Amino acid sequence: GYDTTKVNDCKVISIINGADQLESAYAGDEVNIVLDKTPFYAESGGQVGDTGIIETPNARLEVVDTLKYEKLFIHCCKVSEGSIKTGESAKAEVDLKRRSDIKIHHSTAHLLQSALIKVLGNAIAQAGSQVEPTRTRFDFTFDRAVSKDEIKKIESLLNEWISQDLTCTTQSMSIDEAKKSGAIALFDEKYSDKVRVVSIDKISKELCGGTHMGHTGEIRLAK
Repeated sequence: GYDTTKVNDCKVISIINGADQLESAYAGDEVNIVLDKTPFYAESGGQVGDTGIIETPNARLEVVDTLKYEKLFIHCCKVSEGSIKTGESAKAEVDLKRRSDIKIHHSTAHLLQSALIKVLGNAIAQAGSQVEPTRTRFDFTFDRAVSKDEIKKIESLLNEWISQDLTCTTQSMSIDEAKKSGAIALFDEKYSDKVRVVSIDKISKELCGGTHMGHTGEIRLAK
């Protein structure tokens, strides 16, 4: 879900329908597919899963969602053409435009948290988020409603940072190193020993498992 949007040498490990594992599926069937490797990002941390296409020598599948079950990536598919069998070779390709739009909205969510803290102070705390291709939703706790003037200040600050075309970088480090670096984390979130820290220049530093733009200028505009 990070380094590429296309893999040409996958293998179909399992075809699942409900509680049943199938040997094959046919045009019109809706099944879950497990591959030995995948370019798809699975829904987690508030970011929606990727969509796209899986192709085998005899079938074409539309991937309508990607979910994670423990460490397995589950591709929720509709077989649009032909038939697919367990053990077949496959190609997997993410919807690139949709992935790009999701990355834009995830980077915006990080900037938004920084803008909220700058305008409203450290009393705000993230309570959840939803990152989609068409919008980002950021939930936070605060002891009063945000005024219209404050919303204007937050929006203005976001667009100032976007226009500066700030660099966004990702590092992998231990959870202790991340905390020492000052990265913001969700209090009740469970993190593994190794975590990803996403930094946007000196504006934002957060523990995050999502996908992001390389530069804030790619966001273009925040409203």
